[in-house]
Amino acid sequence: MHVHILGVCGTFMGGVAAIAKAAGHRVSGSDEDVYPPMSTQLRKLGIQLHEGYDVIPSRDGVDCVVVGNVLSRGNAAVEALLDSGLPYYSGPEWLFNNFLQDKWVLAVAGTHGKTTASSMLAWILDYAGLSPGFLIGGMPHNFGVSARLGESEYFVIEADEYDTAFFDKRAKFVHYRPRTLAVTNIEYDHADIYADLDAILWQFHQLFRTVPNNGLISVNGRDENISNLLNKGIWTPVETFSSEEGVNWSARYDHIGAKSRFSVFKDGENVGQADWNLLGLHNLENALAALSSAIHVGVTVDVALEALSKFKGVKRRLEKRGIFKGITLYDDFAHHPTAIRATIRALRCRESNCRIVIVLELRSNTMRMGLHRDSLKKTLSEADLIYMLGSDDLAWNPESTLASLGEKFSVTWSVNEMLGVLLEELKSGDHVVMMSNGGFQGLPRLLQQSLKSQDSESVRV
Repeated sequence: MHVHILGVCGTFMGGVAAIAKAAGHRVSGSDEDVYPPMSTQLRKLGIQLHEGYDVIPSRDGVDCVVVGNVLSRGNAAVEALLDSGLPYYSGPEWLFNNFLQDKWVLAVAGTHGKTTASSMLAWILDYAGLSPGFLIGGMPHNFGVSARLGESEYFVIEADEYDTAFFDKRAKFVHYRPRTLAVTNIEYDHADIYADLDAILWQFHQLFRTVPNNGLISVNGRDENISNLLNKGIWTPVETFSSEEGVNWSARYDHIGAKSRFSVFKDGENVGQADWNLLGLHNLENALAALSSAIHVGVTVDVALEALSKFKGVKRRLEKRGIFKGITLYDDFAHHPTAIRATIRALRCRESNCRIVIVLELRSNTMRMGLHRDSLKKTLSEADLIYMLGSDDLAWNPESTLASLGEKFSVTWSVNEMLGVLLEELKSGDHVVMMSNGGFQGLPRLLQQSLKSQDSESVRV
């Protein structure tokens, strides 16, 4: 079958393309933004790429078209597709119909943490010898790829609540029909799609309805929105997890350092320990979500903890880029106030005597609309210095809204200006986290190169 994918360079759709290719299909695709690393990965797989949506393959050469949710009516490729009469599907629909319906699907959903938790889960199953397939919205360092076909009945998927396609406004995750489901937390997000929190909760309840009676739903036991959702009706066994006590699965740090140690408890009984180099209570909860899910398919606690001790993290999730001129640089995907706070607190626990500097680009529609600006102000107050990149498409003024943060907060309106400010203000010993759910216009790379260059010059002198 020849499958053409519109929006192929998105993380999810690129994963669909990789799985389709591994399953033996001929795959091509098009996207507005065809650039590395996704374009490189896809071309290495032998997937033909076209930049732009001005054309689609002829009816004679294509069996079906898979449409990403970034495309809408009025797009040239969408209009040509509809006129052509070619069969078309959303990415989640095609994935389920052609691949997932015969699998034991383990899904990880939630507003925050699902990329890391699903990466942990896939790694635990792989470490246990179960050779799972997976499709994750990030790059787990243990695998080096975001998606693979797998060699067993098990398939791990990051279950996103974003809408499916221009012709299907349900959340993507309702298509996956998981037997094992973990939910990390639920907050209001995706304000461009959902009018309010209730609209998101409705989607999650539809997901709960798809999990069979012989399945498992593992949820954050301290999340009020999840508790309210469970009260609406549940037909599947439920396990709870949290970094606090009073749940089925809990955990606590025994030591925090370059290598931290944590203990895990099942119904209050200590069942084991593990060492790792991750930080934060949020990652303990991600680990518990993965551990509970893995045990549901038969992995033992001991093996799961061994796997977690060897988990290398996920690209751009508080990823340490290195130390340059005495300044430690991190790349982080956090963009919602809750995720930003979790990152700051995680770093603060280990680096209590250092300045924590947040460099922030707001790219999500929710944050650009300003719906969380008040909670963002409270969150950013926990950092020592904050530099925000302003943009004309912000619906609110960060300089006035966040003025109460005082002198430790500033806004710049271009990457070059921000780079200059950072090079002037940063000092040895700082821990600098560059936060964006986009590319930050190349700032992480530019800052790293500039610091390395300054460091080399000082050595030569």
